[in-house]
Amino acid sequence: MRRFSADYLEQTREGMWADSREALVDLDLDSRSRILDVGCGTGELTRVLAADSPAEVVGCDADPRLLEVAHEHVPTVAGDGLRLPFVDDSFDLVVCQALLINLPDPAAALQEFARVSSDLVAAIEPNNAAVSVDSTVDREVDLESRVRETYLRGVETDVALGDRVETLFEAAGIEVESTRRYTHEKRTDPPYSETALRSAARKASGAAIADHETELRRGLKNQESSYDELRREWREMGRSVIEEIQRGQYERIERVPFDVTVGRVD
Repeated sequence: MRRFSADYLEQTREGMWADSREALVDLDLDSRSRILDVGCGTGELTRVLAADSPAEVVGCDADPRLLEVAHEHVPTVAGDGLRLPFVDDSFDLVVCQALLINLPDPAAALQEFARVSSDLVAAIEPNNAAVSVDSTVDREVDLESRVRETYLRGVETDVALGDRVETLFEAAGIEVESTRRYTHEKRTDPPYSETALRSAARKASGAAIADHETELRRGLKNQESSYDELRREWREMGRSVIEEIQRGQYERIERVPFDVTVGRVD
């Protein structure tokens, strides 16, 4: 399983579900009694579930560093999504967000979700191949597209499976009840948040692209350009972003499509 830092998760999930919970309606949160959030990371979704449901909500993750952050807000348990530390039927809803795309065998994880759920299983997964970006820095749009294509070639899990999760549910013996599309839209414009300023600094330093160095190097194998060249271009783009921020002119919109798939355990 691929691992991420708390800073990376904060940046990528900032503002998710802040404006609308409509795509979560089929989770029937009002009637739940115990909910498990698998691969909870720093607990962004876990907190949403706890706020919108009377249920006892538990976050579960294999990374103790992330659980330290999540545990400040919700109860947590250390555990692997493929070997959950719970007996059968411990929860009436088991949910994950952006977890299956990072697993080499997502179907096996869903089978484990079904084991510990007495009722519903839900997966909120993105299609990272369909991400779109608009920016006032022209080169950012082109460069992000190139980096995304390179990353998709080099990553070893299916990070674009969002709209194909239904087939995984069926293979795991989970009867699909609904699928809803949720587009996570991240806007950067004046006045700039601390997260936006940190993101710009990471672009200019090359740190943002270094988060995915392994996948990018693999994706660039046998290609004309090298990782070092790509990182140099990225840093130049980042400096342009900072210059526009200093003038108060920088704006960016990123749209990430997620599919919320809900199924019932037989």
